[in-house]
Amino acid sequence: MAHPPVSNKIKVMVVEDEELYSDLLRIGLSQLDQLEVIGVFQNGESALDAAPQLKPDVAILDIELGTQLNGIQVGIQLRRQLPDIGIVLLSNHGDPQFLSGLPKEVLGGWSYLLKKSASNVVSLARVIEGAADGYVVMDAEISKNINIREGGLLAKLTPRQREILALIAQGLNNESIAGELHLSEKSVENQINAIYQQTNLKRDDSSMQPRVKAVLMYLEEMFRL
Repeated sequence: MAHPPVSNKIKVMVVEDEELYSDLLRIGLSQLDQLEVIGVFQNGESALDAAPQLKPDVAILDIELGTQLNGIQVGIQLRRQLPDIGIVLLSNHGDPQFLSGLPKEVLGGWSYLLKKSASNVVSLARVIEGAADGYVVMDAEISKNINIREGGLLAKLTPRQREILALIAQGLNNESIAGELHLSEKSVENQINAIYQQTNLKRDDSSMQPRVKAVLMYLEEMFRL
């Protein structure tokens, strides 16, 4: 008996209380061949009930759901149900202070996207794919607002290294960073290694990927979390 082919698509759950916006998200996501929308919910409670059966790879959550549970609380509970699920938080505000309330050891796979950016399917796909892979990905508009503290870790980096770190925070891989900055991939790799060394980022700790550590350091410097 022949078995059906296994889908490599990222299974996405959407939790958004504004019906029009949830429809726009569903339509936008349907344009991306690598994604599959497996459920759209208007509140966190119904999403939590359905998640164990649906087993989504990524949940897109509006932070302000207008119900008893907000998007951050739903994300935390989803992680308890499905420890490997990626979380993408949607907000109208460019201030991801939610990070300060979450243990750093579970921050991999939590990403943040401004609602106005969700109409850009390229940005949307990059954030979702990053969350699915366990990275921390920030909206490009947020990661551009860099705050360099005197004596801080970012002050140790060159302008080029800070530029590369901002692109890592946006979810770009080395190939994409090289294309964006018109550099060779080897140059990008060398600069990233230099970033790790300059900021004393330990790469032998298996509990968290170096790229995740680098982005968290970047955000701590930006927002002093």
